[in-house]
Amino acid sequence: MQGITFDADGLVPAIAQDARTGQVRMLGYMNAEAVQATIDTGTLHFYSRSRQKLWKKGETSGNIHHVVDVRHDCDGDTLLLQVIPDGPTCHTGSDTCFDDGLIHQSADSHGAYVDVVQSLAGVIAQRHQEMPEGSYTSYLFREGIDKIDKKIGEESAEVIIASKNDDDRAVAMESADLIYHLLVMLEARNVPVDDVLDELRTRRAAQASPE
Repeated sequence: MQGITFDADGLVPAIAQDARTGQVRMLGYMNAEAVQATIDTGTLHFYSRSRQKLWKKGETSGNIHHVVDVRHDCDGDTLLLQVIPDGPTCHTGSDTCFDDGLIHQSADSHGAYVDVVQSLAGVIAQRHQEMPEGSYTSYLFREGIDKIDKKIGEESAEVIIASKNDDDRAVAMESADLIYHLLVMLEARNVPVDDVLDELRTRRAAQASPE
């Protein structure tokens, strides 16, 4: 595996991050077989150190994690995988395995934040350029704008249903799905996401200006 530095046991730590929200979902370990299976199938695979075997994330629960980006750090000894999960990640039923915090401070209190929308738009643009096999994003681009527009309609309906059901968590999750598919549509139509953000800034400035 070019660029990846495996440890003495043939493993490398791998962080799974939600591609839509930036939330860190879990940490697992991969061997070369797990890395290759992840790339080949477009779904998250790990190596179980306790069972000493390859395993597919969500194979039992049905909460498959679709991988949209795989990269290693500067030393090659840690992987970062951006995923779109079909459901919760943790065995407890939580979206993330990192629910229990020792210290919690708002990132805004330090004046730092991650622009998740622009970051995700960048990943989508990369998928559009490279069109890797097994990528859900690549699949949408191959199917074309009609398929993408149909998905936007479906996700919009899911947001409405979640709202009608008074399910705040579902509203957040379905809204994230909708935003993701909107970004795919913008990329397919060659409309920069910055154009949308600029329009929002213009409207916000107009609202803030005294009449």
